Amino acid sequence: MSTVRRLVLASYAARWVVLPPLTGVAMLALIVGAVIVAPREAVEGEVQRLFYIHVPAALAMYTAYSITFVASLAVLWRRDLRADAVARASAGVGVLFTALVLATGAIWGRPIWGVWWAWDARLTSTLLLLLLFGGYLLARGLADEHDEQAARFAAIFAVVAFLDIPIINMSVRWWRTLHPQPIVLRLPGDQALPNSMLAVLAVGVVAVVLLALWLIALRAATEQLAQRTAALRIAMDRREDE
Repeated sequence: MSTVRRLVLASYAARWVVLPPLTGVAMLALIVGAVIVAPREAVEGEVQRLFYIHVPAALAMYTAYSITFVASLAVLWRRDLRADAVARASAGVGVLFTALVLATGAIWGRPIWGVWWAWDARLTSTLLLLLLFGGYLLARGLADEHDEQAARFAAIFAVVAFLDIPIINMSVRWWRTLHPQPIVLRLPGDQALPNSMLAVLAVGVVAVVLLALWLIALRAATEQLAQRTAALRIAMDRREDE
């Protein structure tokens, strides 16, 4: 076994020991930073503090769907239903954070844009992503955990649905939208945010992505346990039939 694989396996085995305390500390730091440390934004006021949840939630959403994408490729390439469990788990977490992104965006947009919702390119493509992966979870949930053909069809759907993410990311550059352009770094060397805001944002990204990874680990373990339980039930039914 290679050194890299041993390190990966050791890190994965330590997830229950490492992720909970790291996530807890990071989330606490995020709350303190967003409420106390970060200065009040001069134009948008207090509602701008949602920025420290909204942007990290979007990155957590991308992380979750990226894991679904990779796991779905593993299902297609290796026909491994354990990867299907990971894909379903991460897609569920991705849907959760997509809903959080849309909700915080609506709350933030109401006082700034004057509306809760607009059929803006970024908002619409994000809503489409929610519907696509919600449909993926619904379709996969209707089939048996051990249905390899259903897992492969669902994996193909997830890979295609993932193509919406580059569209979301580039939408503010390709079309005129209400959503602002990237404001962390506008041009090389031209910092758009003060250091205190950037520091709180960095803490927020770490905290929310860690939370997403912890939730994915929990859901993946649950899905794999369900697969093993179903396999045992099938084996017992076959033994009774004999």
